[in-house]
Amino acid sequence: MGGLRCYNGRLQKAGVTNLRMKQNAIWLAAVIVSQLVVVGQQREFYNGQAARLIIGQRTITDQSPTPSASVLGGVGGLAYANNMLFVADSNRVASTPLNHRVLIFRNIAGDVLPVNALVPQIARCPACRGAADTVLGQADFEKNELKLIAGQNTLRNPTAVASDGTRLVVADTDNNRVLIWNTIPSSNNQQADLVVGQENFTSVVTPRGATGQKMRGPQGVWIQGTRLFVADSGNNRVLIWNSFPTRNGQAADVVVGQSNFDSIVELDLTRTAIDPKNNNLLNPVSVTSDGTRMYVADLGQNRVLIYNSIPTQNGAAADLVLGQPDFTKAIANNSTEESKLCAAKGKNKDGKDEYPITCLATLDFPRYVLSDGRRVFIADGGNDRVLVYNNIPTRNGQPADLVLGQVNGSLNRSSDSAFPLYRASADLLRTPMSLAWDGTNLYVSDTFNRRISVFSLHDQPLPFTAVRNAASKDVFATGTVTFDGVLKENDEVTVTVSGKEYKYKQKANDNFPIVINNLRDAINFDTSATVTAAIIPELKILLLTARSGGEEGNKIEFSAKTSDNATITATTSGAVLSGGQDAAKIAAGTIVSLIGENLSEVTEAVPENATELPRTLAGVRVYFDGIEAPILMVSPGQINAQIPWEVRDATGSNAYIRIERRNGTVVTTSPVAVTIIRQNPGIFALEGLDPRPGVVTHFSDKATGTVSVDGTANAGDIATVSIEEREYSYTVKAGDTLEKIRDGVIGLINANADEKVEAFAAGLFTRIRLRAKQPGADFNGLKYAAKSNEGGQVIMTATTPTLCCANKAGSLITKENPALPGETIVLTATGLGILKDAGAQEQVRTGVIYEGPELNEPNEFVSSLAGGKTANVLYAGLKVGAIGLYEVHLELNSDLPTNEFTQVTIAQDIYVSNVVTFPLLKPVVPE
Repeated sequence: MGGLRCYNGRLQKAGVTNLRMKQNAIWLAAVIVSQLVVVGQQREFYNGQAARLIIGQRTITDQSPTPSASVLGGVGGLAYANNMLFVADSNRVASTPLNHRVLIFRNIAGDVLPVNALVPQIARCPACRGAADTVLGQADFEKNELKLIAGQNTLRNPTAVASDGTRLVVADTDNNRVLIWNTIPSSNNQQADLVVGQENFTSVVTPRGATGQKMRGPQGVWIQGTRLFVADSGNNRVLIWNSFPTRNGQAADVVVGQSNFDSIVELDLTRTAIDPKNNNLLNPVSVTSDGTRMYVADLGQNRVLIYNSIPTQNGAAADLVLGQPDFTKAIANNSTEESKLCAAKGKNKDGKDEYPITCLATLDFPRYVLSDGRRVFIADGGNDRVLVYNNIPTRNGQPADLVLGQVNGSLNRSSDSAFPLYRASADLLRTPMSLAWDGTNLYVSDTFNRRISVFSLHDQPLPFTAVRNAASKDVFATGTVTFDGVLKENDEVTVTVSGKEYKYKQKANDNFPIVINNLRDAINFDTSATVTAAIIPELKILLLTARSGGEEGNKIEFSAKTSDNATITATTSGAVLSGGQDAAKIAAGTIVSLIGENLSEVTEAVPENATELPRTLAGVRVYFDGIEAPILMVSPGQINAQIPWEVRDATGSNAYIRIERRNGTVVTTSPVAVTIIRQNPGIFALEGLDPRPGVVTHFSDKATGTVSVDGTANAGDIATVSIEEREYSYTVKAGDTLEKIRDGVIGLINANADEKVEAFAAGLFTRIRLRAKQPGADFNGLKYAAKSNEGGQVIMTATTPTLCCANKAGSLITKENPALPGETIVLTATGLGILKDAGAQEQVRTGVIYEGPELNEPNEFVSSLAGGKTANVLYAGLKVGAIGLYEVHLELNSDLPTNEFTQVTIAQDIYVSNVVTFPLLKPVVPE
């Protein structure tokens, strides 16, 4: 078996032949999936992949409302042509701010870069790119003034743009017109050359009787060759000019969606009849063409219409419909037995089929449809996603091949109240309004996230949860069944998990281990069981662990019962398993593992003595927010790296891997979203099934003890620590703090050169640590105590009655060398977040060993449970000489029982680490 060792925080590959570990060693699995590497595959989109780049915000999750050349508001329409990106920075869905402007990004290829290019390491977020060169509708990039009087260079809520690389067309929606620039504007606030939809640049009239010359709230424009297309949304029609307009107010040649140019439109939407047909439209908001076909997003009828040829006659009928089973339906997310658009997800209690709310064939207020002649992309605004068809659909209601902006076709996390903090995640969209395509990159206007998300074609997929805390990997929910009482033949015990019963009937001469072992085996032999089972024989406990990691395990119900009149008892720790956490939520600075396939052609690790980690190893680079992450180890199935500290100012990041093959091929994985939180601790452990044996070591080769100094510093109070018969008393002075009281007592103890014990301050709280001056077990059992004067407000508490547990410092706690009750043990962890002291945090650098200060503590308090009882956290902080690693010193409760699998966790706020175990032996006291 292969593994990773970490000496002083620097990882190197090593063979693992047994469970022995050298001092300070940490094991990280190197999951070698395959040595075979597939190259040369055609790039493609992958279901649920994250955006590679963001345009319009400083970080991926920023949502700044302040307009500038690089900050967008409620962005709407997009267009790409001739290496330029055009952006209508307004919308009609109440996303703020409305910036009433159009931006032009020239040389956009220089911003988005080739997919397999090295990312320049500039700015805080190298994946957040782009600054506009030209603004229209405003005098400069910082203004977003609303001009109520129309003019030749004014815009009032422009929602769509189109360009052929020579001309620019803008749907000036709330001015009921379309503006045309015959050449791409080169100066800010440049005047338009032509207007259609109105007779002149100052008219904004919207007559009730629509004609070919008048528009009402147009929201879609498109140029195809010599033709101009306009989605005249408020008039429920699409207008087509067969030759590009050359004069103001020029009438269209063809109307689609109405039988003629003079059709009367019902303006009261509450009275509008929904009567879908293949030749009518209701509030169409986009029209596009691939040169052969025409595509219309028919918003009001929750469908996309495809015309197999560009219409040349008024009232032309569509050839194909998406989002509905036929042309006569207009139901949002038409997922029913009648529609047959979605497969049933199961049966209800009456035995009838149940259908998902959405699937890859349904639509809810589609906002945009775009095709390159091969693929079709649909911005499905109401479902907060983009549907991708890898080939032109050929039948009504055909489902898409994959989805972007959501992880699958039946889930919408953007609108789910369970995901309020992560709606700006790199793999989520919120009401996508428009699309643009350059042949490799799909630009999506992510309106409510005030950004443009750029999704790119990639060579190979990366799993959604590829990025994990390297220590915890998965945090599994657990529960226990504790047995007691008297065993009696034929008594029966039943443990029920997820509704399934596992029974054992006692036999003559059974003992508790036999009973519990049989129940364990019954569960573990059931491949359909939702848990695995283990036993803790010393405590007569059956330990249940969810088979799947994460928060879903907290929903697993379990119970235990015995037969009537049984004398054995079975008590559960609760009604459901608990403790399952998401190890894919990561704190900045965490050591992480990226799990996948074909991630490297070789297995390689950094040298043991490296003081700074490389940003590339064996041709592999890992990007978070476009930042090259420090790498510890690469292998075909796993990469270990550090999340850059720089991402701590965001709630999310994206991650992808760039791989240079030995044959010269450069490939990239699809990006995945990474949720960034302030802290989510993980404890390093050996390989195996959870809960795994932890990397838990003995603290000191000298006996130790602890005194806690609490209460209030009150002048005149006396704080006393006694060691054997020797007392050290400190009288509290005016202005003293608990820290000064602690330090005063420490000074008195250390001033006695003949004292057997030395004193020092613990890293957390106001605690005094006592430690024998000489190593070895001779001082185990040395008595000490603490007290304050009667009525004193300072509280002095000895946490154990005697010094305890000298052992080889840094040696691994094993069955042969177990921990003792009251001993101080050391956990090695990652993911505890930034340091509380800003000065200390300034000394922390991504990928570089931490050099101090030695005493530091994370910003969020650390607590711990060991053996089901509170363990005193004496110290928690970044480990000096390590990269991304923390040490946590715990003083165990002195009443813990013998248990080869004593469980320990650490927690910060609501985030609890994985459960790890260590052997503990309670010495037998002679009577």
